Amino acid sequence: MNTRPMKILLFGKGGQVGWELQRSLAPLGELIALDHDSTGLCGDFANLAGLAETVRAVRPDIIVNAAAHTAVDKAESEPELVNTLNALAPQVLAVEAAKLGAWLVHYSTDYVFDGSGDTPWLETDTPAPLSVYGATKLLGEVLIAQANPRHLIFRTSWVYAARGGNFAKTMLRLAQERDKLTVINDQIGAPTGADLLADVTAHALRQVLQQDELTETTAGIYHLVASGETSWFVYAKHVLAQAQLLQPAIQIKATQVDPVPTSAFPTPAKRPHNSRLNTSKLQRTFGLSLPPWQAGVNRMLAEIL
Repeated sequence: MNTRPMKILLFGKGGQVGWELQRSLAPLGELIALDHDSTGLCGDFANLAGLAETVRAVRPDIIVNAAAHTAVDKAESEPELVNTLNALAPQVLAVEAAKLGAWLVHYSTDYVFDGSGDTPWLETDTPAPLSVYGATKLLGEVLIAQANPRHLIFRTSWVYAARGGNFAKTMLRLAQERDKLTVINDQIGAPTGADLLADVTAHALRQVLQQDELTETTAGIYHLVASGETSWFVYAKHVLAQAQLLQPAIQIKATQVDPVPTSAFPTPAKRPHNSRLNTSKLQRTFGLSLPPWQAGVNRMLAEIL
């Protein structure tokens, strides 16, 4: 019987989700965590041959990919690079994982949908991305599924973390600089913490690895966001109110926060209006109850203030 410890290869360790994954995955086995500038082993998603060589050298039982091109507007002007990072590199990981019989965990986005309607999207709904970013993330999903039956793809939205920049930090900074803020009110989603993504990933992997012959039926796409829904406008108001509760001395200059439509802030990439994701499949499959979005945001604010 093979008793060697589980070996996990993580890409994108320096990002918001990757940083949290280093914490959540560590108890599952030996963790090798790489970033695009890692030395010794290649974590650069622009180097497809180097990625394949890395997987062959490490021979992991699980690959977790938290690397991606996520600059949504910049993506419109560099589609070839974005396609390499978001579709072709994950395909390489899936192909190499399949050769080893390894699992691949990958993160995708609500941007694979066109954002129409007001019903939370199901995993089975037809994708129709509006942007280069959304299209390349969708292609990445398709290529992974074709290459390796042992995959978990978690679609998420509005990701934030205490580490690095995020919407809440931007709102707090602007509210201390300006008398009035204008915030988009016609995009609806659920702010989702990188820590929640990392914890659910570790939980799902534990279940998958315990199931042995049943694992293939668990593979596939899952929607993973915090529960509830909000607009960027209501999110901003919540952040400012909570910040003043946590830190009464904070100098909030903005006495007025006004809602505006998406059209008030033209961007190169089109944003979906409906970013709601239905998480019933995830909760049912892995026996989870996802916390309200406010809980994670409040915890993050308590950490940064």
